Amino acid sequence: MNVNAIAADTFLLGGDLRINRLGFGAMRLALGGSIRDPEAAIAVLRRAVELGVNHIDTAGTYGFGDLQAHELIRQALSPYPSDLMIATKVSSPGEATAAQLRGLVEKDLRRLGQDHLDLVYLRVGGMGKAGGEPLGERFTALADLRREGLIRHLGVSHVDATQLAEAQSIAPVTAVQNQFHIHDQSDTDVLARCEQDGIAYVPYFPLGGGKDRIDATRLTSVASRHQATPAQVALAWLLATSPVTLAIPGTSSLDHLTDNIAATGLRLTIDDLAKLSEQHRMI
Repeated sequence: MNVNAIAADTFLLGGDLRINRLGFGAMRLALGGSIRDPEAAIAVLRRAVELGVNHIDTAGTYGFGDLQAHELIRQALSPYPSDLMIATKVSSPGEATAAQLRGLVEKDLRRLGQDHLDLVYLRVGGMGKAGGEPLGERFTALADLRREGLIRHLGVSHVDATQLAEAQSIAPVTAVQNQFHIHDQSDTDVLARCEQDGIAYVPYFPLGGGKDRIDATRLTSVASRHQATPAQVALAWLLATSPVTLAIPGTSSLDHLTDNIAATGLRLTIDDLAKLSEQHRMI
């Protein structure tokens, strides 16, 4: 399979940022993963960009001891390529108040070494079911920072359709980051809204995470047919699901990085998609 993120096709974020649909999530570099050497983490980031990744997802909370995702990204990639888009998240955990968001954004700017942030998600709630709380005051605070030029585009994370609509009533929403993968398709209503409005849909844990992992055994027949891995099938399925879906698999391994990016060269057939859909319905 082709090992280049460019093969995943592109998405025009907010009408002015064209990014490849397969990106990189920085969480595993700095949250107790296998890497303990900052130089190894830096090598993974640089290799990702060499392989065509131009969308990196991070957060100020991604850190473990001396390993901090923001600082690793800055050290590895600054001065940043002109086509690189770095997305970050503010608020939860800790549920920052609207008044505190400016400080978090300014801190991210300093840590990443940028004069503006390309995309900032307002993260809402913990890891339970999305929804059930208003986000208007906090999203308005981020919209104010966008008008000041500190933020280019706004997103929301861990939201339901009602919260997404609330955010859209305040300012343009260019991306949603919710949980969604081949064996957890419970967020189809939000995905449909994103398709309707041309909003990027960026699943966190695209290969499952925590207690909600994909069942690799149910992907082996399709994987064998393509001489691929179950993880590559799961990523290829995600990209095939909708033209607005973006994938941000994370890793601390150069070999795993190459495997993930190679998923862009996997083209699932109609029969493959039908088989995978049938297996999902059998849960």
